[in-house]
Amino acid sequence: MNGDPKLYEALESLSIEFEYHEHPAAPTVEAVLEHWEGIDSTHCKNLFFRNHKGNRHYLVILEHTNKLAIRDLEQMLKQGKLSLASDRRLEKWMGLTPGSVSPFGLINDSENHVHLFIDDNLRQAEKLSFHPNINTATIVISFDDFMQFLDWSGNSFEFIKLY
Repeated sequence: MNGDPKLYEALESLSIEFEYHEHPAAPTVEAVLEHWEGIDSTHCKNLFFRNHKGNRHYLVILEHTNKLAIRDLEQMLKQGKLSLASDRRLEKWMGLTPGSVSPFGLINDSENHVHLFIDDNLRQAEKLSFHPNINTATIVISFDDFMQFLDWSGNSFEFIKLY
């Protein structure tokens, strides 16, 4: 299976079942759309931000069709000025490369530095899909198992109304 072996070990240790779907490299939502056909899941977009000082980092998770203006996000999150974090910061805090951003990267955040903001609408989803820390596959897990994974990660998170 493509993806981080540590992730699969963590999912197994948590008894989290998942569906695995391999596909060509898909670094953007637009690139992966055709490969998601027939997969019964709410597909997610994951954006990695930093604050103006660069001392806080945030992962924002929302349904893949939603558009998000950074200015609107700044007003909703009340974290000051935000910008997309650099490739270097993504590697440092989540062990990921651009195009492979996923909440599963939290397995690499031993300091629990990254805070998650999750679109409240995702609570209605039965299943969610994410890259397994590489953009050549998609895995689908239940919403409840996703919450179990987040609790296990130790990272802070909150649900917010993005739309």
